[in-house]
Amino acid sequence: MHILIIDDNQELLFGLEKLLNESSFTTHTASTLKEGQKAIDNCTYDLIILDWLLPDGSGVDFLAEMRKTYLATPVLLLSSKSEINEKVEALDNGADDYLQKPFSNIELMARIRALLRRESSYKKSEISIQNLKVDLATREVYVEEKAIELTKKEFELLELLLLNQQVVLTRYQINDHLNRDFDALKGSNLVDVHIKNLRKKLGSASILIETVRGVGFKIKAI
Repeated sequence: MHILIIDDNQELLFGLEKLLNESSFTTHTASTLKEGQKAIDNCTYDLIILDWLLPDGSGVDFLAEMRKTYLATPVLLLSSKSEINEKVEALDNGADDYLQKPFSNIELMARIRALLRRESSYKKSEISIQNLKVDLATREVYVEEKAIELTKKEFELLELLLLNQQVVLTRYQINDHLNRDFDALKGSNLVDVHIKNLRKKLGSASILIETVRGVGFKIKAI
């Protein structure tokens, strides 16, 4: 898999290249938006890691313009900015995920794997486990071939769990994902409410959602 890193910090670029190459990724680097644009025009990438502040402009503005034209590649935005409204700005302008500097390599690799799993699942569109079938493109859900009506939040919750099969997601991670538009009050109890409602609607397929006591939830293999 090919990953493009756009960042002007040479020490960071060297470290990311080494880390990703050791994980069997092929990496390309760019230190400016102009170089990044040229790289994107000349190669197809599975993921782009983009810094917010670059010598020739804003990575967020660059991404917003690219999304308007043709760029569909998953983008992980890096930034030292920590305010909620700045995270919202990044997501609203096309970032698929946001990671604040400084970050641990473990968290970076986890986010990269999650984005690549999600992209792979979207390409195949349909996910089937036991008697549950979900079409990510049409947002249709079936249990034992019967259509199930889910709310927007319930579908997003189910989608998140399915795209991270066998990964335990904490209440914080789920809550952060469901409220990325920040249109609802954040609180871990809301996650439990959504889980309860989702299980009720899934009926016999609800056994796929496992509670990991004291941690969170995951989709388990049966």
